[in-house]
Amino acid sequence: MPQSGFYAKVRQGMPALIDQWRHLGRGEPDRLALILAETARVAKLGEPEATPDGATLAAWSRPEASDTIPLWAARTAAFLVMQMPARPQPHSDEEASAWAYCWLLNRDFHDVEAARAALPDHLRDTLTHAVGAAWADRQGLRLV
Repeated sequence: MPQSGFYAKVRQGMPALIDQWRHLGRGEPDRLALILAETARVAKLGEPEATPDGATLAAWSRPEASDTIPLWAARTAAFLVMQMPARPQPHSDEEASAWAYCWLLNRDFHDVEAARAALPDHLRDTLTHAVGAAWADRQGLRLV
């Protein structure tokens, strides 16, 4: 079933988020896939059924993969990318939506202002609007 609204933008932005991880991680593709899966398990961001390989990670980076990327992979990529010293930024509104959606899933906030205030400094301006949209989506119970 086709998705509409904010969640559709989130799904459309997930491949770019995974791609940021692939390029900024600067490692062998299989190793980056392993790091993604192990971080998901350790940080309790999801339970991958199996550890993907580098080819799977590359496939998830393609725009047509937007509906097939497991949520744990996007959540973990956001977790890792947002902490990188390179201070990466989303490159589109859709990617910003994916970052914001994962931000709210990865942490517990009492209100939207707390979620915005907790953003890393370099992302606060870029993600303020997207966090607001993600929060509104959450209030509609999509993030439960």
